Amino acid sequence: MCPTGTALRPEIAKSRSDLRSAFDVLDLDHDGKISRDDLRKVYGGGGGVSEEVIGEMMTAADSNENGYVEYDEFEGVLKLRSNGAMEAAFRVMDRDGDGRVGPEDLKSYLKWAGFHDASDEDIKAMIKLGGGDETHGVTFDGLLKILAV
Repeated sequence: MCPTGTALRPEIAKSRSDLRSAFDVLDLDHDGKISRDDLRKVYGGGGGVSEEVIGEMMTAADSNENGYVEYDEFEGVLKLRSNGAMEAAFRVMDRDGDGRVGPEDLKSYLKWAGFHDASDEDIKAMIKLGGGDETHGVTFDGLLKILAV
């Protein structure tokens, strides 16, 4: 079981074209929108990210400037990638700064985000889904593929 709540069998992963599961991971209180508080909780553990980075994520994604990121805004950010919100999230996950999210980076991030049940096999499957390998991990584009499942 992967942290998005779906089995990571390739036929299932490929059949999911929406980004709802990735959105739901960040919408911790399940109110249909991502708030600063949701992001603080997701990214705040284990040293976390600064309020400045959380603010940058919100500013980049909150196109209607209501203080929340609704699903359509989230989808637009992931599909267009025209701003720094996802890049900032990638930098958080890429703890060693090598431009790739490797197995240990992803495993550490998932634990940090509260997904303690992700097995090594889940991590390998996610990285493979993102077009990476166990040794080198995935690039930013690969991470977007993982989040889209």
